[in-house]
Amino acid sequence: MKSATIPSVRVEPELRAEVEALLAEGETLSEFVESSVRQTVNQRRNQAEFLARGLRSLDNAKRTGMYVDADVVLQKLEQRLAAAKSARRVPKR
Repeated sequence: MKSATIPSVRVEPELRAEVEALLAEGETLSEFVESSVRQTVNQRRNQAEFLARGLRSLDNAKRTGMYVDADVVLQKLEQRLAAAKSARRVPKR
């Protein structure tokens, strides 16, 4: 398969200088741009999938009439967060 190019983007010289200053050792500007585009594509795909799951869940709740109270969800999340924090504090042997 032939590769394709992404259009060049004009930016302020200050932004280019900032990006170049942040490049990893041996990393090119092109590699940085490709990585950034891939990350944004993945993020947008994940956002779209998250939204689709939420809409399916809403449809299911409307169809079945089974809802979970927001306070219950928040309480469970707080319990999970507390458990995760306490697990981090336990020294590993």
